Amino acid sequence: MKIRKLKVFNLNLAYVKSILIVDDSALIRCCLRRLLEAQPGWIICGEAENGCDGIEKAAKLRPDLIVIDLAMLVLNGIVATSVLKRLMPAVSIVMFTSFSDPSIKKTAMASGLDAFVDKSESPEILLSCIEQLLVPKPFRRSDSAA
Repeated sequence: MKIRKLKVFNLNLAYVKSILIVDDSALIRCCLRRLLEAQPGWIICGEAENGCDGIEKAAKLRPDLIVIDLAMLVLNGIVATSVLKRLMPAVSIVMFTSFSDPSIKKTAMASGLDAFVDKSESPEILLSCIEQLLVPKPFRRSDSAA
């Protein structure tokens, strides 16, 4: 009888960050899943193929960060982002899109995005952006509490 050794990962769950991927392309979702899950402490809690599905899954799963596409059927990434930010103001949202027109970027950022990354950029740009957004924000005591 063979006994298999299981690899045990010693992750402090306080540092595990959950990410929701919202993109209409199954190929992009698959590639993003592989890229992001390779990072220590990051897990993909779910995937959605349009903005409407993304809002429903985000409300249920409560991810730390959402990577969202711009152009999707049913509900685009700009409208979905504005709804998500009203429902969950603390969630970080990165738009990962192939539309890099400055006016589109300006409109997208006005919807409440935390970052905008063009799909033509290197994967390191996206990873760096996400890493910066997942760093815990320092607690600031308000002036009135002093």
